[in-house]
Amino acid sequence: MTQDPASVRSEIRIDTSKPHPARMYDWFLGGKDNYPVDEEMARQLLTVDARGRDMARVNRAFMHRAIRWLSARGVRQYLDIGTGIPTEPNLHQIAQQAAPEARIVYCDNDPIVLAHAAALLRSTPEGATEYIQADARDPEVILERAGKVLDFDQPIALSMLALLHFLGDEDGAHDIVAKLVEKLAPGSYLVLSHVTGDFDPEGAAKAVGMYKARGLTLRPRSRDELAAFFEGMDLAEPGVSLTAEWHPELGEPVPVQGDDPIPGWSGVARKL
Repeated sequence: MTQDPASVRSEIRIDTSKPHPARMYDWFLGGKDNYPVDEEMARQLLTVDARGRDMARVNRAFMHRAIRWLSARGVRQYLDIGTGIPTEPNLHQIAQQAAPEARIVYCDNDPIVLAHAAALLRSTPEGATEYIQADARDPEVILERAGKVLDFDQPIALSMLALLHFLGDEDGAHDIVAKLVEKLAPGSYLVLSHVTGDFDPEGAAKAVGMYKARGLTLRPRSRDELAAFFEGMDLAEPGVSLTAEWHPELGEPVPVQGDDPIPGWSGVARKL
């Protein structure tokens, strides 16, 4: 799975004719690994909700807190699907700071993330990090490749952060999650964060239209709809909560504009 950086760069074919969620997310976080088409759409989304940058930062902070929470409970293996462009600190850095022997597999379908795979592979000597270039719609491929690094007979934390809202019901979002969770050992965890239209249905509908006009999917889900992905699992306290309010004591607060909730739900659940 690990490739020589020079050969990776020669293989990359990046489509800059339409925006990509990973590159837009990078723009919202202040990164430079995006293109004018990504910035253009990101700026249009800011006309719907000016807190787009806050949403990205709040989601990133949730990842940091969730990994600290999982590490404290002995989790030493992670499968992160929808990785995005690396930003410091990344998931493996948080996990391996707590437990140097932690093993992490990242997965994304955007070639620009592949271009940064070297940054994702800076593991501690005791642990391991690997990167899979694959689409979330191909869970069998992901599981087969991840199995070369992770031991699926032992607990694994499966994280799909800010990903499922790019998978419509017609994409089989629930089936995809179910197939992945089915292969996890008891004691494993599912970690999700998700955009919602619960607080501004009209604005969410406008954003959905913007994505659709560019041939992209955006499927905001309600709190109950996100909770359905955890069916049959043991939801950790405080259950499905606002992303900014999930165990805030585990990280520094993220300053945001205004007093209204950042429109995202998150949760962590344990497989029984």
